[in-house]
Amino acid sequence: MEHYLNLPASSEQIKELKVGDILYISGKIFTARDEAHHMMLEKEKLPFDPSKMGLFHCGPLMKNAKDGWHVVSAGPTTSSRMEIFEDNFIKKYKINIIIGKGGMGKKTQKALQKYICIYTSYTGGAGALAADKVEKVEEVYWLDKLGMPEAVWILRVKDFGPLVVAMDSRGGNIYG
Repeated sequence: MEHYLNLPASSEQIKELKVGDILYISGKIFTARDEAHHMMLEKEKLPFDPSKMGLFHCGPLMKNAKDGWHVVSAGPTTSSRMEIFEDNFIKKYKINIIIGKGGMGKKTQKALQKYICIYTSYTGGAGALAADKVEKVEEVYWLDKLGMPEAVWILRVKDFGPLVVAMDSRGGNIYG
């Protein structure tokens, strides 16, 4: 089944989605890879609210122009690297949509069920397609400390996808 979802999404909307569904999202997403996960978990307070956005496992390639930042490419990074953080990240920041590639492990699967969250898969190698769905780069955090791929980028997207619901909030897992 195909779904179009505006963020932030409610728990009821997330519960409706199941493994194999195709999803397109509009609203704000933020990028976070290993170092950003680690840094954010150590912080008491953040300058943005992750609970209102989708989490994108991505290290984008960006271009700084006179009118601000532009996304050149934004393909997903391998999500399994975030497995050591993700259950605590979901709990602390109450995120309910994760975008990545390759799947996540058992700790994340349990957290998806407990906190009503889904893991969606985006096709690797389609970074230019993803970049085309970004309407605006709203903000960047920790660029000076983490560098371009590890910094947290807040992106406004329109019909971002197609995303495949690969792990749902009911325990479904396309990976097995």
